[in-house]
Amino acid sequence: MFSSLQGRSAIVTGGSKGIGRGIAETFAAAGVDVLITGRTQADIDSAVAALADAPGTVTGVTADVTSQDDCRRVVETAVQRHGGLDIVCANAGIFPSARIEDLNPENLEEVLGVNFKGTVYIVQAALSALAASGHGRIVITSSITGPITGYPGWSHYGASKAAQLGFLRTAAMELAPRNITINAVLPGNIITEGLVEMGQEYMDQMAAAVPAGRLGSVADIGNAALFFATEEAGYITGQSLVVDGGQILPESPAAIAEQ
Repeated sequence: MFSSLQGRSAIVTGGSKGIGRGIAETFAAAGVDVLITGRTQADIDSAVAALADAPGTVTGVTADVTSQDDCRRVVETAVQRHGGLDIVCANAGIFPSARIEDLNPENLEEVLGVNFKGTVYIVQAALSALAASGHGRIVITSSITGPITGYPGWSHYGASKAAQLGFLRTAAMELAPRNITINAVLPGNIITEGLVEMGQEYMDQMAAAVPAGRLGSVADIGNAALFFATEEAGYITGQSLVVDGGQILPESPAAIAEQ
């Protein structure tokens, strides 16, 4: 049985939609007070209203994670509203598609800015508050794409996700003396608004490539992130957990057909 996280304080960047909203819902259901960030007030309001009945409180603030000032403001807001900060889920991310020959400096800066720099900036901003909690937890939402697999059109996205893991390994060493752990969840194909927008045919193709026979849910990622936030996970740091229904395992599509 895991110790209760009720009353602890968490930030979930990019928490108004998709995987971030699923993480926020899972934490709030466990009694954690959650501050979500998003780029539009309308998305934040929608998420906060949907999670209003959870045991933990859910509030939001608009923020651009590519801004160090915004990240500092997010942390200050969480500390003010919750009386401290125990958990940071660096989840904000974007995944626009572009072939290598079409990539330009703006494409690279946008993806690396949100996915990688945004992770570094929110972690930097939160260090003092997490150290003060005595049991600081950082959970990064990375991906199987980049660290393990590749997909045409997502070279810049994959690079940003691999960069997150390079960052966390050294960060784990630097933060351990402050009783702060940092780990990553690597989702496979998860049903989110973004995936649905890619069409049913794409979703069916992706599901067919998963030994579990289905796409993942945002709750699957939320549960993994929640584990990393527990007291019982306090001796785990610098690690990554793949949550993909076995997607990375088959040598070829024929391997699934042989099941």
